[in-house]
Amino acid sequence: MSLSDVIAAVQPGSPEDAQARRIDFDRLPRHIAIIMDGNGRWAAQRHLPRVEGHRAGIDAVRDTVETSARLGIGVLTLYAFSVENWKRPDTEITALMGLLRHYLRAELSTLLKNNIRFRVIGQPDRLSREIREELERAEHRTAGNTGMQFNIALSYGGRAEIVEAAKRAIREGVDAERLDEPTFASLLYTAGQPDPDLLIRTSGEMRVSNFLLWQIAYAEIWVTDALWPDFRARHLFDAVLDFQKRERRYGAIAAQAVGAGKE
Repeated sequence: MSLSDVIAAVQPGSPEDAQARRIDFDRLPRHIAIIMDGNGRWAAQRHLPRVEGHRAGIDAVRDTVETSARLGIGVLTLYAFSVENWKRPDTEITALMGLLRHYLRAELSTLLKNNIRFRVIGQPDRLSREIREELERAEHRTAGNTGMQFNIALSYGGRAEIVEAAKRAIREGVDAERLDEPTFASLLYTAGQPDPDLLIRTSGEMRVSNFLLWQIAYAEIWVTDALWPDFRARHLFDAVLDFQKRERRYGAIAAQAVGAGKE
């Protein structure tokens, strides 16, 4: 993907057009992870049922997935449903799963057209058989695509993922002396994928909510007050442009400074 792909999808002369032209396509984040937050507040502000916020959030998912693919992002991971979300009322969970099923059926052709691979990370065994079948169908149909990897985190928890990776290491007989960071990373749900360079959170909340705890160790964090249903290409462009202004140090300079101070 390139600037021309992005420009073709925005209104000429619009703020999004101007933003896109400022992006350095040689310095894109390889992996963007997003905590989608604010559906309930969006609905409450409009005196609507919470499910209407989730319904409106689907438009944000669609726009974000397609924009990310046009930009040329290698991996996009969206936090859709956490292990803690199982504590929500049954009626809300049922509505959420119905919306997920509708999204998969409606958007599969778009994923195929845009050469996007789809994958679920988390504990899908806790989902209903009907939902698992829809997810497996989307994964199977897009498995041969070579473009952006689109991960959706469902029934996901960062701590649970780390515990499961540790159990896998034991089951597979990994020698403790050989269990280094790359080996452990290969046991995670995101094995073979780059760690997120950019973590985005909507709704202004300043927490990571048990999301990709191992993988975001060095991610740049960008927070917007926009509620998830209002998140669009302009917000994604803002996040990418801000990311490109930052100097990523990975602790190296800080470590040098500490060492210099001891001399």
